[in-house]
Amino acid sequence: MPAIERVLVVGATGRTGRHVVAAAATQGLTPVALARDESRARKVLPGGTEIVVGDLTAPDTLGQAVRDIDAVIFVHGSDDDSRPESFERIDYGGVAHVLGALGDRRPRIVLQTTIFVTRRDHHFNDSGHALDWKRRSERLVRLSGAPYTIVRPGWLDAGEGGAHLRIEQGDTGEAGIGRDALGALLVEALLDDTALDKTFEVFSGPGPATTDFTALFTGAEPDAPGALDAVEDSPNMPLDAEPARVRDDFAHLRTS
Repeated sequence: MPAIERVLVVGATGRTGRHVVAAAATQGLTPVALARDESRARKVLPGGTEIVVGDLTAPDTLGQAVRDIDAVIFVHGSDDDSRPESFERIDYGGVAHVLGALGDRRPRIVLQTTIFVTRRDHHFNDSGHALDWKRRSERLVRLSGAPYTIVRPGWLDAGEGGAHLRIEQGDTGEAGIGRDALGALLVEALLDDTALDKTFEVFSGPGPATTDFTALFTGAEPDAPGALDAVEDSPNMPLDAEPARVRDDFAHLRTS
């Protein structure tokens, strides 16, 4: 696996993204923060952070963002329930557009989605199908051919907090996780090959801070090669019932 130095952070100015930027810098990486508004980004990110201007909903603005990067960490997402279409445009479309801007390059990817992403009857899926679009973004990454880790964090800033981490699979658990602990884990997943090609939920709680991430990631089973979904996901989202645009995106990735 090639060495990783420059990491594009998608969603860098968000509350979790800022922790990712800081954790990447602590690890000696160069975080490249994607932002729509450079002046705002400079107000919330550490001084000296490299910022590249681009808009996830405008693919023609992303060419500069993906140039000369070795990896991508996605921590973006819409929380605008007043505009239900935003989940398709941002959570799913942002991943699709970055993959498109990369062309035939396949850098290492860490994608953050959420727990409950497979629970289609949950009320979070009522307006705009937010969970479905996050799950579709996972499928894009799995089909892309890029080395990846997909992380489904528990409820952010909820629960007992702490930096003692545990991971689960199957999307059956429910607890919280601190954003600082999550940001550190996302960067560790980028650098540790035991996290490759795995999808898992992660929660934090009281206890000794997790420092052996290799042991943590080793506890997760890898996804089946070429599979749409994670290793223990419920088969409740059939491909033939997916929107035509999504099926076209998947077909393109499978043949590229």
